[in-house]
Amino acid sequence: MSKHFLEVADFTSQEIKDVLYHAGELKKLYLNGGNDLCLDGRVMALIFEKPSSRTRISFETAMYQLGGDVIYLKREDIGALGEREPVKDLTRVLNGMVDVVVVRTFAHENLLEMTRHATIPIINALSDSTHPCQAMADIMTINEEVGSLEGLKIAFIGDGNNVATSLGIACVKMGANYVMAGPQGYIDKAIRLDLIEDKAQKHNCSFYITHDPREAAADADVIYTDTWTSMGCESQKEKRIKDFSGYQVNKELVALAKPNCKIMHCLPAYRGFEITDEVIESPNSIVFQQAENRLHVQREIVKYLMTGKM
Repeated sequence: MSKHFLEVADFTSQEIKDVLYHAGELKKLYLNGGNDLCLDGRVMALIFEKPSSRTRISFETAMYQLGGDVIYLKREDIGALGEREPVKDLTRVLNGMVDVVVVRTFAHENLLEMTRHATIPIINALSDSTHPCQAMADIMTINEEVGSLEGLKIAFIGDGNNVATSLGIACVKMGANYVMAGPQGYIDKAIRLDLIEDKAQKHNCSFYITHDPREAAADADVIYTDTWTSMGCESQKEKRIKDFSGYQVNKELVALAKPNCKIMHCLPAYRGFEITDEVIESPNSIVFQQAENRLHVQREIVKYLMTGKM
């Protein structure tokens, strides 16, 4: 069992399957009015250098539902990680005061530095490189709405960002065929492409990159997109809108996929840019189911890391 959760590759394929199964069981329990207060008296620290709605709400709710408490620390409270004080010093202070730390940061190195000095679990709530909790919620949603990922074609259309990277690792570890489509210089800059390729080979599925969104969408079981302008890239917004012209997920693109193709977006969505209002509001959209599942899968991840039990 991994002590921390920084990226999907930290969990084995079997651990991922176990987490998803027990996340589903906990979901049923809570939706039916039950509870599991296994973390009564335990405290979570949320360190957020980047703003959030879904991530903060889902982690806070998860911890409260497990019986614990939460301390929310934004950038104004503690400064940028590594500037006001060394990350290793902050980490060792937290070791003695809280029981788990959830970090939403810019530099992935901040997370790695924390794990080098932490005696408590560190959870990656997003870095510029990866977004593993989102990916876990995504594959949980696909399991619920489509069935087993094995053999499915999952098409990510957009920027080669942290979501595209983590989603790719998660999909191929579950046996899905994964394709990323985006403009040259954007989609091919995604990190850990080598890891996605390696996991695809080990799990007997395919992974490739294309600059043709129609090729990616053809016969897809799932089409996934995300904002063209991630946090930290705001100064490039106008250029990105121009460069991503032709990569919008609209009804014409969706028509190339399988008839019951599911549409996904990690939100916030900029309707009229990367996705149309018509598509996100269509019966095939499972966007808000995946948003809700952030709560359910993260609750199980927190429980697993803190107790060692599913």
